[in-house]
Amino acid sequence: MNLLADEGVDRPIVELLRSEGHQVVYIAELTPGIDDSSILEQANAGYSLLLTLDKDFGELVFRQGLVHAGVVLIRLSGLQTSTKARIVASALQMHGVELLDSFSVIAPGSIRVRKRESGRIN
Repeated sequence: MNLLADEGVDRPIVELLRSEGHQVVYIAELTPGIDDSSILEQANAGYSLLLTLDKDFGELVFRQGLVHAGVVLIRLSGLQTSTKARIVASALQMHGVELLDSFSVIAPGSIRVRKRESGRIN
């Protein structure tokens, strides 16, 4: 799966996903500090699922109605980094295709997926 990891995503998450065969572009390695709209554009250009800890992407998707290839908001604060990595990898393994063209939230013990229709989230 093509993934774009925002710079706030922990490096061990990126490394585990790469070791599992995912193609992961990591903003922290390429263009740290770019704005959220540019990150979303980059994800769209590569039809990549965006992994982020930044709730501002919800604003871009829901309020501004920006089209996206899929956004996964990771809400796992307080957990060990290795645990976060396993949870994210497991969510991608179990729900991968379902996450595309959706706005999803991964939280301890749950994953919420909101599909979009006609370029907009419902």
